Amino acid sequence: MESLGVLLITANVGSLCDEPEEMEKSWLQEFYKTVQDHQPVFIALHLQEFGGKTYQENMGSAENFIRRLMQSEEMSQYNSIQSFIDKDFTQAEKFTALASVYFIHSSLRSVHIYDFQEKNFVPVSGHTMWMGSLEDCPTVHKERFPQDFWLEFAWTRKGFMKTRWLVNDRMFDLVNLHLFHDASNLVSIDCSPSVYSTNRRRALYHVLTRLKDDCNAPFFLFGDFNFRLDLKSLIQAQGWSSSDRDGHTAVYEQDGEVQLIMKCKRFEHQNAKVFQDENEHMLLRFDHEPIPFLSELTEVQISFPPTYPFSENVSKPSEFMGTRCPAWCDRVFMSHAARALLQKGKHGETCVRYGRIGGDVCMGDHKPVFLYFEMETVDQPEN
Repeated sequence: MESLGVLLITANVGSLCDEPEEMEKSWLQEFYKTVQDHQPVFIALHLQEFGGKTYQENMGSAENFIRRLMQSEEMSQYNSIQSFIDKDFTQAEKFTALASVYFIHSSLRSVHIYDFQEKNFVPVSGHTMWMGSLEDCPTVHKERFPQDFWLEFAWTRKGFMKTRWLVNDRMFDLVNLHLFHDASNLVSIDCSPSVYSTNRRRALYHVLTRLKDDCNAPFFLFGDFNFRLDLKSLIQAQGWSSSDRDGHTAVYEQDGEVQLIMKCKRFEHQNAKVFQDENEHMLLRFDHEPIPFLSELTEVQISFPPTYPFSENVSKPSEFMGTRCPAWCDRVFMSHAARALLQKGKHGETCVRYGRIGGDVCMGDHKPVFLYFEMETVDQPEN
């Protein structure tokens, strides 16, 4: 039996695309370092918010960023690269701003990607870059969420994109996902779970149903889930009481001292220690959004601090931005069948690493997240 290293990375690059000159160098250095540290033979890079918030102006520079990554000396050992970029924002009803890039090492001899039109696997070779709406691309399946999911909220460019792979003898799906964000802190705190959490649950069930309707292959689902902490439960657990609330501001106190000031898009926590690294296990108690899906999805135990929202000031890369409650938005989930592909060492899952990238450098308001694992396959004969 042969073992091969697989590296899955998810990154919301909206801030990077909006300020490419400020953050691109650090982003690439951290990406290359992660690749160097793990030496994988198969890399899946899932990007969300490609082109940034002002994608009409920045899509060209975002494309060039992908080209530089593909052509870099650091990635020269990956002689086969498949990239899929949903960039046609003129098709508003279909645009998702998702991009998926896959790197195959020269030592990996048997890699095929699925053709969803012909319904068979085709061999992968060379550099292929699909761009546009991707409607005519046979090797990727893309969907934007139906508009009638959220009649009470503005329709945004969220959806998912799937590819299917056959690596040596192992078949699996890789799904890039972007779910809806919390539009207002004041709405988030009104109930538990929040209305936004309920909408994300509905969208994720939709994705899982679509995956099962296909061939029910083992799948890895990684992207920006926008999962947030249960804010109402968190504040109650801290013993903070509301001292003032109007339609624009909420103030919470403890023993006569202000602990938190919230507005629609402001989250000014006066006691920053609550959200520092050493309190990550306490905060995970309020990470409720994955719970309804645990019968279908699984995740390696989180042992890293929240991934969002970080300062976009390059001099303050480790500080949270005062806009939202810190949360683990960026995740790697998998089906239970996919979890079985993760090779176990003598003492459990010693070959598996799940972590956050770029804790000490500015990479935008999201920190990328990676999952590395070794997968056991059947040795392939040399030609």
